[in-house]
Amino acid sequence: MPRGRYSLHDPHDHTPLGEEHFQCATGPAGWRYVSRTTAPSGDHTGSVDLTLDDLGRPLRLELRTPHWQVRGGVLDGVTWVRTDPAGEHAQEGNAPAHAFTGASPAFLVAVARLLRPVPGAPATRVRLVAFTPPVLAPRTLDQAWALVGSEAHATDSGPLVVDDYQVSDLETGERHTVHIAGDVVLAAPGVELEDLDSPPSTFT
Repeated sequence: MPRGRYSLHDPHDHTPLGEEHFQCATGPAGWRYVSRTTAPSGDHTGSVDLTLDDLGRPLRLELRTPHWQVRGGVLDGVTWVRTDPAGEHAQEGNAPAHAFTGASPAFLVAVARLLRPVPGAPATRVRLVAFTPPVLAPRTLDQAWALVGSEAHATDSGPLVVDDYQVSDLETGERHTVHIAGDVVLAAPGVELEDLDSPPSTFT
């Protein structure tokens, strides 16, 4: 069960946005990721709890920030409820999308697991519903994912296979690269892996 820490920053001007302390685990039923986020000051800013089934579909999502929270899952596409902590302003939503995304590196692992692209294959298009802190307002977007390479790196615990994905925003045309090993993001725009206490888990 890997535990670690990501540093988060603005991908454009590199302003520090805080850290995400996480743990994740694979199992026969899928994958679960839980984390808490902190501001550069160290103040608590939110949490993530994401569970995938063995096909990579989001069975359960719970996001929290100081003033908003979202619960969602797969149902007729994806379905969610967004509300304030007191539950006075709950709004239900549904979209014909494949999965969720957001600021957490967990969503990068989740989409890669859902799509499972193979090297050399054309990019796979995916529709996602994004929830971005601090207000967690839903936004539907389309991306294309392609696996552009995989490389094994020698480590003390054996070879570590790193997959390199090219991710394209189909609305803006912007492209970036995401580096993932097992169920851990090594690097992506706005994300750097700072600490990891055990090797990444591998998906069967």
